[in-house]
Amino acid sequence: MKKVLKMGSAFIGIIVGAGFASGQEILQYFTSFGFMGIAAAIISTALFAYIGMILTRLGSRMQTKSHKEVIYKISGFYIGLVIDFIIILTLFGVGVVMVAGAGSNLEQQFGLPSFVGSLLMVILVFATILLNVDKVVGVIGSITPFLILAVIVVSVYCLTTMDQSFAALNPIANEVDTTLPNWFISGINYVSFNIAVGASMSLVMGGAEKDERTAALGGLVGGLGLGIMILLSHLAIFSKVDVVGDADLPMLAIINDISPILATLMAFVLYGMIFNTAVSMFYAFGARFTTIGTKTFRSFVLITLIIGFALSFFGFKNLVAHLYPFIGYIGLLLSGILIYTSFKLPKKANRY
Repeated sequence: MKKVLKMGSAFIGIIVGAGFASGQEILQYFTSFGFMGIAAAIISTALFAYIGMILTRLGSRMQTKSHKEVIYKISGFYIGLVIDFIIILTLFGVGVVMVAGAGSNLEQQFGLPSFVGSLLMVILVFATILLNVDKVVGVIGSITPFLILAVIVVSVYCLTTMDQSFAALNPIANEVDTTLPNWFISGINYVSFNIAVGASMSLVMGGAEKDERTAALGGLVGGLGLGIMILLSHLAIFSKVDVVGDADLPMLAIINDISPILATLMAFVLYGMIFNTAVSMFYAFGARFTTIGTKTFRSFVLITLIIGFALSFFGFKNLVAHLYPFIGYIGLLLSGILIYTSFKLPKKANRY
């Protein structure tokens, strides 16, 4: 059970980044649809649990060290080539967004120049990636409980201090700008985007676990936990949408309303979740092109981080606005292939 919870916690940590922890993703994908955002969250929860289980189970069954071998095995050469490109683009793109988000976080809360937070993130990610995959999973999983606790506390506070009913807040929530056409597409798009983000590291994480059942349960628990967090975050922001609907960081705005001291602590938790996703993205990106643990791997990741730091100057909000919806739509192909594969799993890898 300890292994299952550790893997589940790491799965949540891989998926959750600056957008989720800040509340901006939840605002756009769920709260903008008001009551129907709850239905979208339920759809996302079911899909996250199922696809999360598929990913970690596949990784364990094939004992993979990179997403490449799994993707080509389950989808064939030509479709595999497309999915491989989608994952590669996603890994690097989201990694850059996380570096930018780290800078924006410290700039907003502490007034530091954005490059300071971004540079610190690059240093922390590189130092962590020098560890082996088991230690990386441990680092990622150890930070996640702090965010889960923060989401629960904020949700309880919001639901017990509501000034208006959800019925009265629903029209206000529906006025929030979003690029998504409706709640159903939004729920699915959110999963496909995040699976494109987390597929590579989830497969690698599953590959580090020899017991397939443990790996599968880890993905399932992680997916369910993530879904519950989505629902709680949506209800929290929905209950205060009249106050935080225009905020760039809605969750941080809510916590500032509770206590500036707690908001400062939340800024550190948010930075930790950005770190989680950044480590996952750059680690898996390096694993795609080089052998983990080698000098070439370390050099490749370092060069990638330097390039990512340079690109982060385009700005966090600007990068999220243009990249995330695009990844969500192209990621539908990957999610579809994974669901299809669950009915026809490849044979177990020879471990000897």
